Amino acid sequence: METISYTLPPEQDGATVRHILKAGLHVSSHAISRLTRTEDGIRVNGKHARTVDLLHTGDVLEVETGDHRPPRVRPTPGPWPLPIVWEDGHLLVVNKPAGMTAHASNFLPDTPTVAGALAWQRGADFVFHPVNRLDKGTTCLMVVAKSGYIHDRLRYALHTEKFCREYRAVCIGCPEPTSGTIDAPIGRDPNSVVGRCIRPDGARAVTHYEVLGTEGGLSLLRLRPETGRTHQLRVHMASIGCPLAGDWLYGEEDPDLIPRPALHAYALALDHPVTGEHLSLTAPIPADMARLAPELLTETECASEEI
Repeated sequence: METISYTLPPEQDGATVRHILKAGLHVSSHAISRLTRTEDGIRVNGKHARTVDLLHTGDVLEVETGDHRPPRVRPTPGPWPLPIVWEDGHLLVVNKPAGMTAHASNFLPDTPTVAGALAWQRGADFVFHPVNRLDKGTTCLMVVAKSGYIHDRLRYALHTEKFCREYRAVCIGCPEPTSGTIDAPIGRDPNSVVGRCIRPDGARAVTHYEVLGTEGGLSLLRLRPETGRTHQLRVHMASIGCPLAGDWLYGEEDPDLIPRPALHAYALALDHPVTGEHLSLTAPIPADMARLAPELLTETECASEEI
């Protein structure tokens, strides 16, 4: 089980356990209620503690944050390749290949999943907490929390300066101007089961873009989403007349060019919710995208044929 510890600083002398749980460790009220029903879920200096107990300078508060209940639906394990690029006791970061979803779906029941790959690697009891979920066709750095507590901490950090993502994309044509911000609300497309569209009553969606180069009628882009709407980058690029190469839903399907939307979550930066360490990770652009614009990419940006 995962344990989080907190040493009380002088300025918080006399605070209650409950106050430190909420203000210092950011534990939800629901989680605190669960901890009070868990044997030794809360300890001070190694001994069982109540939420009303007072803490003093130097006291060490320990909280059991592991998952106490199995998931409602266990994923089907599968021997699908899933590189782990960073890991500690609280979270891990995977490099999700194209063709893999986060969870099993009724629409795509036989598709490989990140949940299934991790269940195969770590055992069926591994509880899957995806923080940032991406489309099946998107290659990406994806963060997975190892407990509900870490999942909540990271989920609240999404789309803030504490959790930033940068994408590489290849689009048809070249946006004008070559850098800018797309601020256009996104909602469900009434004419599609899965599609989204720009609509005035949609949720706020903001994307910053920059053209890194053009080649053969295609452009390599740096994209940074400020919000996290479904299909946001794909919808926004299509809305300015430059859909992603290979995007069958918002552009034109072209398997000979690339059999998926040419989108890759290239860089990830986040503050670790427990240690405070700043993590900055990158994943090379996969080969199918690199072939679209080989003259525009540096060697460090490109991956080998095998992901």
